Formats: sequence, structure tokens, C-alpha cells
Amino acid sequence: MALNYIFVAFFVIAFLLATLKFILTGDVQTFKAITEGMLEMAKVAVMDIALPLTGVMTFFLGILNVGEKAGIINVLARFIGPFFNKLFPEVPKDHPANGQMIMNFSANMLGLDNAATPFGLKAMQSLQELNPSKDTASNAQIMFLVLHTSGLQIIPLSIIAQRAILGAASPSDVFIPCVVGTYVTTVVSMIITATWQKINLFNRTVMLGLGSVTAFIGLALWYLSGLPKEQIELISVLTGNSILLFIVAGFLFWGMYKKVNVFETFIEGAKGGFTTSVTIIPYLVGLLVAISAFRNCGAMDYLIEGLKWLFSLSGLNTDFADALPVALMKPLSGSGARALMIDAMKEFGPDSFIGRLVCIFNGSADTTLYIVALYFGSVGIKNTRYAIVAGLIADLIGVLAGIWLGYLFFH
Repeated sequence: MALNYIFVAFFVIAFLLATLKFILTGDVQTFKAITEGMLEMAKVAVMDIALPLTGVMTFFLGILNVGEKAGIINVLARFIGPFFNKLFPEVPKDHPANGQMIMNFSANMLGLDNAATPFGLKAMQSLQELNPSKDTASNAQIMFLVLHTSGLQIIPLSIIAQRAILGAASPSDVFIPCVVGTYVTTVVSMIITATWQKINLFNRTVMLGLGSVTAFIGLALWYLSGLPKEQIELISVLTGNSILLFIVAGFLFWGMYKKVNVFETFIEGAKGGFTTSVTIIPYLVGLLVAISAFRNCGAMDYLIEGLKWLFSLSGLNTDFADALPVALMKPLSGSGARALMIDAMKEFGPDSFIGRLVCIFNGSADTTLYIVALYFGSVGIKNTRYAIVAGLIADLIGVLAGIWLGYLFFH
């Protein structure tokens, strides 16, 4: 239902604002900008997102099918089962969804977006098999999606690279704030969703799991923070890509070892890639076109100016206000947030407070509404329940944490 209201509201706001501008000032350009933006975004949703995803989906779903038939996914599921059973009590300990989810989270942490999406969509499909109400999101699906939208990533390589392109003196200086910010968002996402689902997180298994991840991230941050940018980039590229290649080669080799007909099994799984990609096209087009209309009518600009005015009335330090467009755009559009981040670094300088803060915002969360449309759309979920609300609350906490980190490190 939340997507329904958001979808309608964005178009209604766009129409009302464009009409009001025309009545008051005779401006007809807003109507043109909205219409052209809608048509362009519809094309982008299909040509630049859904179709390129088809090839990636086809390949990795084939590899995943080999892994399932060879028993690797079940081994992962049993290994992570005790921890995931606390977060996902509806999912059996040895269910393949556990292994698929851990592969999705791992790929995200390493910045392997191309691999993370097929793993995640496969996990959502497996969770849908356990879902008693096929058009309504289950608790397990909501927990998985909200954790996914937190965007946990160990090395924000694309942000560091963009800062280097724009001439930052030390491109990797936002590395620690970005990772801390996204980790805060992830933990908050878990707490919010667990509270909603009445899951007790204060048990030995969850605390040990969270403690281990926290210790690992802390050690990685401590080690990487002392390295120059070039070495951080090298480690990131080498680690991420070598692990991905290891997964592909390992699944195929183990399939051969287990006497699985690897190629036929691969083809069997790969057939689902095209079907899944076609299924999500209407959801992507609908949501991204609505977001485009909301942006091009000027509503985002008015919202930002209104927030600046409110902050100024509070007497708080408002130096962060010029970075808010990125924070507000991130849940709506990853490409939009990235464009705004680059614009802000060009305007204020990559080494300015705003230039660094927009990087923290961009690295501290993921595109909540896009991910909801993509993942729930892939399995035909229409009633998202509280998934969007929980995700957006976590995003808000991430923004507040980002502001605090920005002041702590750079102000």
C-alpha cells in the first residue's frame, strides 16, 4: 500500500506544482520538463537498467543453480543458520535462502553490485516460496529487504574514485566515515525491523554474530585507514573480483566433483534470468518515472529550501544544509544521488565540508524505493506492509549519523 500512495502522490504533486507555476507566472517549461523527464526515465528503466541486468541475472542464476545442485548453498545455509534463524525465524535453518542471503550481503559488502543483485533476487524468490500470502510481504522478506537497503559496504570504492577524479587532496579521507555511517544504518535497520516483528536480539547468538562483524569491520578500518588511496583501491579491486571469480570457479568445480551435469544445470537456472528481468520492468518503470516527475516539477528543491528554513529557525548550525539534496535523493535514486554528489563537489570543492558530507550521505545507505520495487516486484509482492517505513526510518538515522560523522571528522 505504501508504494501505491507514493506512486500517486508524486504524480499529483508534479501536476499541481506545474499548474500553479503556470497560473502564477505563465511558466510552461515545467510541464515540458516533467513530460520529457518521464519519457526519458521510462527509457532508462528499460534500456539502462532492466536489459543490462538480464545478462547478469542469466549468468549468476545459472551459477547459483549449479551451487544448489552441488550442495554448496545448503552448506552455507547450515553454517549461517544459527544466526539467521534468530533474525529469520520463519526460514528453516537449512533452507537455501539462508545461503543466498549471505552471498547477497557478502557481495554488497565487497561492492560487487552486479553479483549482489542476482543473489538477492534469488534469495527473495526462495523466501517467496515460504511465504503463505503471495501478494503480501512476509516478515522474513521485509527483514531481508530492509537490511539490504542499508547498503553495508566495506570499501566505498566508487566514491573514492570520483573524489580522485575531481582532484581531492586525499580521496580516501571519507573512507572511515562512510563505512561507519553505513554500518550504523545496518544495525539500526536490524533493530527497527526486529522490534516491529517482536524478535529478541539480546541473545548469545545474535550478540556474538554482531560482535564478530563489528570486530572484523573495525580491524579492516584500522588496517586500511593507514594505507594510501592507491593501495586501498588495489586491495578493494583485488579482493572483490578475486572472491567473485573464486565463487564462480568453485561452484563449477564442486559441481563436477559431485557429478552434477554442470552445463545443463547452468542452463536450467539461467533461464530464470530473462523471466525475472521482464517481471520487474513494470515496477521499475512505474516508480522511476514517478520519481522523475517529482524531481522535475521542482518539488525536491522546495522541500530542501523548506528544511533549510526550518533548521535556521532552530538556531542549530546549518552548515550541513547544502548537502541535504544528496541525503533526500538517495532513497529515491542512486544515479540521481550520485549526480547531486558530483555537482556538490564541483560547486563547493571535493575537500570542503559539503564536498565530504555528500560523499558520506551517498555511502551511508542504499536506494530504498528502487530496491523495494526491484525485489518485491520480482516476486509479485503488492502489499509491502511496513517495509518502506522501516527502510526510510533507517535512512533517516543514517543521515543523522552522517551529519554527526561529518562534523566529527571534517568540521
